[in-house]
Amino acid sequence: MISDQYKIVFDGELMPGMTTETVRANMARLFRTAPERLEKLFAGSPVAVKRSLTEAEADRYIRALATAGAKARKEPEAVTLALTIEPQETDIKPEATNELSCPKCGHRQTGTVQCNGCGIVFEKYRARLAREEAIRAGEGAGALKQFYAPPSADVAGASPEQGALRVFSFNGRIGRLRYLAWSLGLTAAACGCALIAALGFALSEVFGGLLLLLVALAYLVVSFQIGAQRLHDFGWSGWFLFLCFVPFVGSLFPLALLLVPGTQGANRFGPPQPPNSTAVKVLAALWLLVPVIGILAAIALPAYMQSLGLGQADL
Repeated sequence: MISDQYKIVFDGELMPGMTTETVRANMARLFRTAPERLEKLFAGSPVAVKRSLTEAEADRYIRALATAGAKARKEPEAVTLALTIEPQETDIKPEATNELSCPKCGHRQTGTVQCNGCGIVFEKYRARLAREEAIRAGEGAGALKQFYAPPSADVAGASPEQGALRVFSFNGRIGRLRYLAWSLGLTAAACGCALIAALGFALSEVFGGLLLLLVALAYLVVSFQIGAQRLHDFGWSGWFLFLCFVPFVGSLFPLALLLVPGTQGANRFGPPQPPNSTAVKVLAALWLLVPVIGILAAIALPAYMQSLGLGQADL
């Protein structure tokens, strides 16, 4: 019994939200080659990047390519039988024919199947040329197939298991606790820089205002970088952060950053983050205490002010 064989076909179609440059770079890392060598894969015509796979192997290759941002598909391999008919030797009997030219030496003659100039048999010579041409065509097809063949290593394991952590980047993924911890660190750093910038008002109001403006812009950019990495963790593009500026939606969108869990395993934005360290957990807990302290203060402060008013009335 012959098991079903499949091939992986890619015609340049990308996963949603991906760009050609990003996918080309991801596939270059996956195939361990230069991005320039993959230009033909994005020409829009179907290309078989891998052949003779079982169904399980084909599914694994499709998942690996989808992680890189390429939308490939599997197709059954066509089973063909190639028959080669060798020319059969026969007795050569000259017969009267029209004038013809030898395909090898160009000698012109009439009435024979063998060249009087170089001695070749026309049919055998043409058959040999056809076989040589078929061999050259087969070698060219084999070289093209080898060019697009994936590495022999397991492509599913080519990507790292954990992503690198970079605060000042729009790439990568972070989880909910690390998002809270980084946000707390950013807020503390921004407050410190704002206090230092406020000292500039002692020299000049314009100078102090420029310093505060720079601090605010830096805080906004880094906040977007951290938010984009949090969105990547559950498969959303960083462009969704602009929903924060939409009325009503902007007030609810931060809840998605805090509550939506990340995807298991790698997604189109890369592998998952490393495990949370103790420092991350402590900083995240401190950040969660801020609204709790605010609520307790809002409850306790009116009661405290009321008690002060009653004490002054007794006096």
